[in-house]
Amino acid sequence: MLSINHYQGELAALSAALAWAIASVLYTRLGRQLPPLGLNLAKNGIAIAFVAVLLLLRGEAAVGLNGGALGLLVLSGAIGIGFGDTVFFETLNCLGVRRALLMEALAPPLTAVLAFVFLHEQLSWQSWLGILLTVGGVTWVVVERVLDVVGSTFRPLRGIGFGLLAAIAQASGSVLSRAALADTTVDPLWSSLIRLTTGLLVLVLWTAAQPRLWREFKPLQSARFLLLLTGASFIGTFLATWLQQTAIKHTAVGIAQSLSATSPLFILPIALLLGECISMRAVLGVLVALMGIWLLFAQ
Repeated sequence: MLSINHYQGELAALSAALAWAIASVLYTRLGRQLPPLGLNLAKNGIAIAFVAVLLLLRGEAAVGLNGGALGLLVLSGAIGIGFGDTVFFETLNCLGVRRALLMEALAPPLTAVLAFVFLHEQLSWQSWLGILLTVGGVTWVVVERVLDVVGSTFRPLRGIGFGLLAAIAQASGSVLSRAALADTTVDPLWSSLIRLTTGLLVLVLWTAAQPRLWREFKPLQSARFLLLLTGASFIGTFLATWLQQTAIKHTAVGIAQSLSATSPLFILPIALLLGECISMRAVLGVLVALMGIWLLFAQ
């Protein structure tokens, strides 16, 4: 009988999806007051503080971190976090949660294709079918559920463009992380710190090039806003990034990315708690995605 450790990567990916589902609800509210660049910069700064404290408490050195792995993680952080998260927040503003998550569902197949091309990762037909069912189930649920009202801010062409960029950045960042972690002993917590720090530096330089953006950080003066942002950063950036890096280290990146993209499924029980009705179509979508997840586990 296989132990839980055998599925460490898959379980971490699903946990990351749950964390991102919770955080996405919070980030949607925060994004109404703070622009994407500022929101990304602030949440990364808070998440870095959490990672640094945990590393100090654990007292672990960056074992196995060579120049090659460091370079790959720096690139991954710049592309996936610095650029990718910013354009995803802009996608949220233009399309709303439902459509933004639909665009995010493009990341898993892109990741699998990139890993196949650049890392020569071979996935079985069962894994490809699992990815297809998982993404299909997620898409089915996302298309049906409407958890947001974008109103006059709805800009479909801009949102689709930024959504595609976000999916490509997320896929590229995951493949780069996998290349850095797969054959090394680098701890996922250290890789998270490197990626978050690089993303933060990119955002600081980006903001410095546009001085007027600093004036838009005014919401950070609100204690209530900061408390909500700290909670979202802990769950959706610190915890989710750490879990995602753990998943990428311990399983094929295509599988990790596919399972990490199931966050829309976890939004359903949140919707129930918020008093929304869940349709039979949404339930069927969940069942299809769960079948895909089972195929990914049953290797």
